[in-house]
Amino acid sequence: MTPTTPAPGPDMRIIEVNLAGGSYPVYLGIDIIVDTSLWQTHLGRGKTLIVSNDVVAPLYLDRLRAALAGREVAVHIIPDGEHCKTRDTWSGIIDQLVNMHAKRDVTVIALGGGVVGDITGFAAASYMRGIQFVQVPTTLLAQVDASVGGKTGINHPLGKNLIGAFHQPVAVVIDTSTLATLPQREFNAGLAEVVKYGAIMDRGLFDWMESAVAGIRARETKILHHLIHQSVLNKAKVVAQDEREGGIRALLNFGHSFGHALETLTGYRQYLHGEAVAIGMVVAARLSELRGLCASGTADRLAGLLQRFDLALELPHFVTTSAITQALELDKKGLTSGLRLILLKAIGSAEIDDQSTAEHIAAAIELCRPAPARP
Repeated sequence: MTPTTPAPGPDMRIIEVNLAGGSYPVYLGIDIIVDTSLWQTHLGRGKTLIVSNDVVAPLYLDRLRAALAGREVAVHIIPDGEHCKTRDTWSGIIDQLVNMHAKRDVTVIALGGGVVGDITGFAAASYMRGIQFVQVPTTLLAQVDASVGGKTGINHPLGKNLIGAFHQPVAVVIDTSTLATLPQREFNAGLAEVVKYGAIMDRGLFDWMESAVAGIRARETKILHHLIHQSVLNKAKVVAQDEREGGIRALLNFGHSFGHALETLTGYRQYLHGEAVAIGMVVAARLSELRGLCASGTADRLAGLLQRFDLALELPHFVTTSAITQALELDKKGLTSGLRLILLKAIGSAEIDDQSTAEHIAAAIELCRPAPARP
């Protein structure tokens, strides 16, 4: 029997992610993490495991546990950081499920950012060949992107997200009150993913962001809710058409091929995911201009908006062009026939391209280096 979706309160929105095999709700609101009726809807009679990290848990774990009063709940805490998205961390979650004698009716709740959501989702996909899980994203990047769409996984030392599975959550609970404790750097990194939606498919969102920079930077509630709501709508629209990235969903990877290469080459420690994606988007936009796919000035406009959110956009010299191109060879979006990149046709429009030569790619990378110091 399909659970009945709770009626939204005056400050809660519900967005449905509609897939061929069923749909699930994305709840968006303030303080909804403590909404007991919401949890009664999406948790079965079995045990519950909350997975969080050592940064988020001290802030929000008690609130979530209070909302689950009366249930048998276990907690598993993992280290914070992209460099911890490993097989060992994944295995620890599996061990926790085994040790608590979890059955197929267990529900796993991912409380944290994109790393927690990715690795918890992969554990849920793996345990007993698939158990249900709920995403509770606490970072802007996870709220606008990573928590929706069912991509789960872990990193390999030679490539980001090379190990994983598609496993959709039964619900996503976006409590925007968690953004109050989000460090500025993390907040800015999340904005890169919102800019991405505007760049590839929603010119109206891009134009609006350019006009709303002050309100976004001030984290005004109504502006943040609009920003998150539009991002989730865009993500849900694409996922509904292409759940497993066989076609149009690849557009959501704009900037990610170059960004993932940068993350891998710096050991997942120097850049936040959104920071690397911001640089990757500018490289891809420069490449789009070099290829004549979009008008001159498109990359500058994109870079201008990203810079207004204090995102650095230059590739460091110590990461060589040859190292980046080699890392691209392991990009999971590539095919045997060659590398697939997402390039811009204009702000609000993108395409999947496999015609960029090594020379084109190297030239675009070099355009994103710091200017030589003056003598």
